Order: sequence, then C-alpha cells, then structure tokens
Amino acid sequence: MTGMSISSSEVHVLPLVQRYLKQQAFLYGDELILTERRFSGKPCFSTLSDLKQRIAECQECGLGRLRKHLVIGAGNENATLMLIGEAPGEEEDRQGVPFVGEAGKLLDKVLEAIGFQREEVYIANILKCRPPGNRDPQPDEVQHCMPYLSIQIALIRPRMLLILGRVAAQSLLATSLPLNRLRRQWHTWSGIPALVTYHPAALLRTAAFKRDTWEDVQLLRHEYDRIVGDKPVWRPKKA
Repeated sequence: MTGMSISSSEVHVLPLVQRYLKQQAFLYGDELILTERRFSGKPCFSTLSDLKQRIAECQECGLGRLRKHLVIGAGNENATLMLIGEAPGEEEDRQGVPFVGEAGKLLDKVLEAIGFQREEVYIANILKCRPPGNRDPQPDEVQHCMPYLSIQIALIRPRMLLILGRVAAQSLLATSLPLNRLRRQWHTWSGIPALVTYHPAALLRTAAFKRDTWEDVQLLRHEYDRIVGDKPVWRPKKA
C-alpha cells in the first residue's frame, strides 16, 4: 500500500484535531463516540462537584496558572433558568463566585424585576478562570472551556438560558453576529431556548442599555411562563 501525502493545510489542522480529541476523551472517557456532526456519549461526571474537581486540574490554556480561585458557577443546581456570562473578573477571581461586585448587584436587580431570586437560578461563565486584565477570552481559551460548560448545562438541565453579553453569545451560539443582531429573538442551544441580552457590566458603562435589557428580560419572563409555568402570575411593575 502506497503512502498518503498530507497537505500543508492538513498538517496545520492535525494538532487541533488531536487536541480536541484529547480533551473530549479527558471529559468523556471511553464513552466518546464520534458521528458526522457531533460527539456523543455520557459525561463521566455525575455531579457538579465531580466536574469542579476535574476542572481544577486543567492547565490546557494557561489561565489556570494565573487564577486565584476557580469560578465554576453558583446557584440552584436544579435550576430551570441558567445565566451564562463570558468570564470571571477581578472580584470574581478573588471570591470564587460569578457576578459579584457592582455588576453582580445590578444582575440581582434585573432578576428581581422579573420575579427571580439569585438562589433560584444557576449562573456560570464560558471561562472558569479570569483572563489577565479582564480582557476578552481568546478563541483557544473558549475552545478549551466550552466542553466544561456543556457538561454543566447537561448536569443542571435548565429549561431556558439567558446569555449575557456579546462574547458569551458569540461563543455559545457559534456566531460572529453583533449583539444587536442577536437580541430580541429566540435561539436554541442543544434544544434549549436561549435569549441574549447585555452583560450587566455594559449597563454600568452605558445607562441607555438598561431599557433594552428590560425589554429582553420581559420577553424572557413571558416565554418562561409559557414554557415552564412554575411561578406565580407575573405582571411588570408600572414606572
């Protein structure tokens, strides 16, 4: 049998494929099955605590060596509504909890305005470690961390997702569309309805975004009542 030649582009791609398969085996063990469009298999984690222990060992992208604390997520592990941001900031890295500080306080107020308490929902980020200087996550960092988030979602099994900010939305929905093109419409992630709105930090910088966010979360609550329907009837408070 004659040898097969490999093009320069294939040589460039091979390490990426090998890294991807290595990471999936890391997460899924011997149950990894590849199909034409996606991998399948049961995560080799039965609880979020097991997953956290595994992520704590991760040094794939280098951010693990820089963090003070791992920020995997917080809230109700059986939540019907899950919120997803982009990455921990300085205060989150210090405390090991997502969305604390002023942005966290504002997020609590947004949730309260549509009849939710933080303890009812589960909050996580795309990245589990803080990028230096709070910069945007880099593509390779997102690639390494996304499987962890996928398993979090699979373990929590939320009925709806609220995605906070451009970076989180583009990463989770695998798109390059700007935030204003992603808002005001429903998306799906692995069959779960998902809505996109501004990150609370953006509201602190630009007050005008608060009105848009209010419109978004009202849409979220109305759809939540239609799909889930486990909360008392909600009516927005008049200004």
